[in-house]
Amino acid sequence: MFVIVWEFEPKAGEEREFERTYAADGDWAALFRRSHEFRGTELLRPVAGRGYLTIDRWTSAEAFAEFRDRWKADYEALDRVCEALTAHEALLGRFESSTE
Repeated sequence: MFVIVWEFEPKAGEEREFERTYAADGDWAALFRRSHEFRGTELLRPVAGRGYLTIDRWTSAEAFAEFRDRWKADYEALDRVCEALTAHEALLGRFESSTE
């Protein structure tokens, strides 16, 4: 299993739209589901503060790279739209797990 973890801070007033877009059934997940190698996304809301985490799961790093290559234009278009929702974003890391 290959996992990508991002940290986000939504812009004030954009929290609801951010949650809709990044949720397990949101716009990003819909795009990712074009690949049979996508295993799901999880949005973690903060108990306190403003920082959210997203966890995207793929069968492998190669599967994600192939997805990005194939759907590059759509990925970049959605990313540009989402820039309006966030004040900060940071890639926390890419991880591999032996758990399927």
